[in-house]
Amino acid sequence: MRIIGGQYGGIRLNPPTDLPVRPTTDIAKEALFNILQNRLDFEELDCLDLFAGTGNISFELASRYVNSVESIDLHFKCVQYIADTAKKMNIVNIKTKKADVFKYIQTTKRKFDFIFADPPYDIPKLPQLAQLIFESELLNKGGLLVIEHPSTREMDPHPNLIEKRKYGYSSFSFYTF
Repeated sequence: MRIIGGQYGGIRLNPPTDLPVRPTTDIAKEALFNILQNRLDFEELDCLDLFAGTGNISFELASRYVNSVESIDLHFKCVQYIADTAKKMNIVNIKTKKADVFKYIQTTKRKFDFIFADPPYDIPKLPQLAQLIFESELLNKGGLLVIEHPSTREMDPHPNLIEKRKYGYSSFSFYTF
């Protein structure tokens, strides 16, 4: 796993093998960031990485000079790895929080310009995730939400869905506000 672009481009991340994660592949991540490059001005963004896992997306965003990245994961070892790696790399714009993502969505008062969610593919609430995020008003006007999900599993219909891209077993659904 490597950071593909920005100031830390090319740096390899080596998370512990015992983390309960399924990181976004480098190929899918590169395709995603090629799309985002044309839609977002990274240097202006406050970002949220839900189900952050290894921090793969958080580090990619930080590498592109975003204002801030809040990385949320339920597993202490994941949050600890992201925080330790950010500290070692002197990255100050990543903040980690150990939390149940669904409780966090309901309770946070922050708003974000870009939200990325890569939940475990088998969670029951996956198809409703976009609706839950929009109900909680986490996305700023003009913001973008991307949810990674298995290509074989459909998300619930939502009026803010603008595009879906498939990369093998994984798909990205894009929503705007």
